Amino acid sequence: MQGGTDRFSVIRLFLDAAQLGSFSAAGRKQGMSPAAASASIQRLEASLQVKLFERTTRQLRLTEEGKLYRHFSEQAMALMAEAESSLHAGTDSVRGVVKIAAPSDLGRNVLMPMLDQFRQQHPEVQYALTLSDNTSNLVQDEIDLALRYGQLADSEMVARVLAPSRRVVCAAPSLILQTGGPAVPEDLATLPTLVLVTALGPMQEWRYCTNDEADERRTVRVRRTQQSNDGEIIRKWAIAGQGYAYKSILDIAEDLRCGRLATVLDEYFTDSAPLNLLYHRNRYQPPRIKLLIDFLMERFADLG
Repeated sequence: MQGGTDRFSVIRLFLDAAQLGSFSAAGRKQGMSPAAASASIQRLEASLQVKLFERTTRQLRLTEEGKLYRHFSEQAMALMAEAESSLHAGTDSVRGVVKIAAPSDLGRNVLMPMLDQFRQQHPEVQYALTLSDNTSNLVQDEIDLALRYGQLADSEMVARVLAPSRRVVCAAPSLILQTGGPAVPEDLATLPTLVLVTALGPMQEWRYCTNDEADERRTVRVRRTQQSNDGEIIRKWAIAGQGYAYKSILDIAEDLRCGRLATVLDEYFTDSAPLNLLYHRNRYQPPRIKLLIDFLMERFADLG
């Protein structure tokens, strides 16, 4: 396992076994017997001093260590392929796949047009885009870049502020007129509200400041008139006048400009929740990722 060539051959075998779920199938793909393939994987595990696969009579599956090793092995093989490609296409070549995670409505309405513009400049770049209001694990989900709102707990990730933002309560002007609008946050508990549901449960505790000398942080618990796990659906329901929504002001900026939505209780909902761009710390970044980071930083700065 000392030679670089042998190591890459075994890594290819490992990746094939992980994908195909079989040492025998992976061995055939590499021109090896089932016994030789199994022995190579065992030597790899011995050299790493970890168990990469759980073996049963019915299936072959990766351990947690195996999933992590697969992630970095795929990165290594991709970098080698990119290096070889650059030798033939020139060092300025920008190509390959960027895996991106973003909130649903921000991704559809703000991010996607920016990604289209970037591809006009670099047509050989492709995207694997995941739009969800549930946060992603950047390692387990093999994400290159993630856009997230608010305070972040991912200490192993680099976080750069893309744009300032805060959560606001908004509704269609027609609904505000019909209901008279809330005078204080507690009034929201009696009004029709639209609640986003995440993996952590329904977001029906809306945080606000008391707007007095104490400046306390409190929450009002709203009732779920309608709910969805998709922030874009919540936004569309709000525009249709079906309830009050708790949204990032960045997500509804165009709706506010056009008068489709209006905010209420702005003096209470003041906490900052900036939009951050996350990426892996201390990892080689191919040109496509470096350039896309710089591009997004510039484009989001222009939104202000």
